[in-house]
Amino acid sequence: MRGVKHPYAVRGVATSAALALLIACSGGQSAIPYMQAGTTLHELHKVGVGKIKHVVFIVQENRSFDNLFQGYPGADTQSYGYLHTGQKVYLTPESLSAFYVIDHSAQAMFLACNGKGKLPGTDCRMNGFDREFAFNYPKGLTHPQYVYVPHEESKPYFDMAKEGALADRMFQSHLDESFVSHQYVIAAQAGSSVDLPNGGEWGCGGGPSNSVATITQKRKIGPYELACFDYQTLGDELDKAHLSWRFYASSYGSRQSGAGAFWSGYQAVRHIYKGPDWKNDVISPNWKFITDVRHGRLANMTWITPVCDDSDHVNCPNGYGPSWVSALVNTVGNSRFWDSTAIFIMWDDWGGTYDHVPPPYEDYDGLGFRVPLLILSPYAKKGWVSHVQYETGSVLRFAEDLFGLGQLAASDARANNPAIDCFDFSMKPRPFVKISAPLPPKFFMHQYADDYWAPDYE
Repeated sequence: MRGVKHPYAVRGVATSAALALLIACSGGQSAIPYMQAGTTLHELHKVGVGKIKHVVFIVQENRSFDNLFQGYPGADTQSYGYLHTGQKVYLTPESLSAFYVIDHSAQAMFLACNGKGKLPGTDCRMNGFDREFAFNYPKGLTHPQYVYVPHEESKPYFDMAKEGALADRMFQSHLDESFVSHQYVIAAQAGSSVDLPNGGEWGCGGGPSNSVATITQKRKIGPYELACFDYQTLGDELDKAHLSWRFYASSYGSRQSGAGAFWSGYQAVRHIYKGPDWKNDVISPNWKFITDVRHGRLANMTWITPVCDDSDHVNCPNGYGPSWVSALVNTVGNSRFWDSTAIFIMWDDWGGTYDHVPPPYEDYDGLGFRVPLLILSPYAKKGWVSHVQYETGSVLRFAEDLFGLGQLAASDARANNPAIDCFDFSMKPRPFVKISAPLPPKFFMHQYADDYWAPDYE
């Protein structure tokens, strides 16, 4: 495990040079007023821990940046793309509630990255999204991969960006889809696994038949392995540091779980799944986060994943995602925890939807396509659009640096910390501004089975 007491760097650039670059890019304004040249991660930890005591990581599903934040002021978006034939096509609006399926496996990523299907390295041309297999898409939609969410539906997300920070150089740490995504959000790795496990249950509960393919150093599909791992996670680091954590998700066998049971990453970590943390720190149903916060309970580190109905996944057709995220954000914002919390909202993979920015080649299994990252906090820069390169591991890196922990794997070791340019800890905590959304928190607390109904909350 790597330590944290070394000079803070941006992609390996020394602190003074990195700060000079950030100052130049921000019109002479220091991107991190409380940090000076030579600041160490240990000193950053001392500064941040007095301000931020709680990190909330909301994991949404399957949207690229161009798809969800198309046209956002100051962000790098593009309203057109190219097919593998070279034909230029314009992105068309398509509702979050539209139901269809797009392949977003590793092979689909390779095809989308380069229309000729070459393994992407430095030759990622973003010209083959039409080669991702798609079906069941709305009649009249010629290219379901080349779409964007209408602004009237994405408005709650746009409003969050206006109240905090939006990163337009945020990439998946990995190449493919949700099983691997949800390992990276807890462990910054996935044991070289790729794509989805066989069998009905993802993880250690699936038994010996629940296997998943691996990806080799040459980005080829390798041997299968059990979809049950024993690497260290951020939860393990927090346990050793005597800090609290909670992971809110649906559980197996729940009538209201939908796909949410698959998005519970700790079920694929053997010592968590079979140990006391599974009972104490993995919480279901996921809306208990709302009741816990309202009852004055918030862990140092919290993950929240949706059920299918409340996700932005293209084959989860209700369109409730913006309201669900707003409900979680408003719950924290209206609580006593707002002044000491940083909220990160990330979409776990691109879901097959078009994006125009080629992902940097960092490793055999990363980086993947660009996805949105929103940051809300009383210390987040208001209305800030960050152009610094981030990845899934960056959220873990923020928590690790904040709490004085080490790194787990290649992703969080190389990842830039969003404290670089998205926070200003020198200012007084900014009051919370409520995010308006079509559906209130109470909708998400009794939309399923009656035995999970919590009628006394709004």
